[in-house]
Amino acid sequence: MSLKTKNKVNSASKTSRDIIFLPDRDARIAELAYYKAESRGFEPDHELEDWLEAEQEFVL
Repeated sequence: MSLKTKNKVNSASKTSRDIIFLPDRDARIAELAYYKAESRGFEPDHELEDWLEAEQEFVL
């Protein structure tokens, strides 16, 4: 294996460990947003606010 190929493999494997797949991320944010809505008694018209707050609280 050439040095160039080896570097590509190493950098690719490093990045793949650091990636959170969007469906997983979105599911976790949705869950946080759900709990926010639940704590408010599911009062309507706050869905976007709940999502944005949950997105900000989401920690990788």
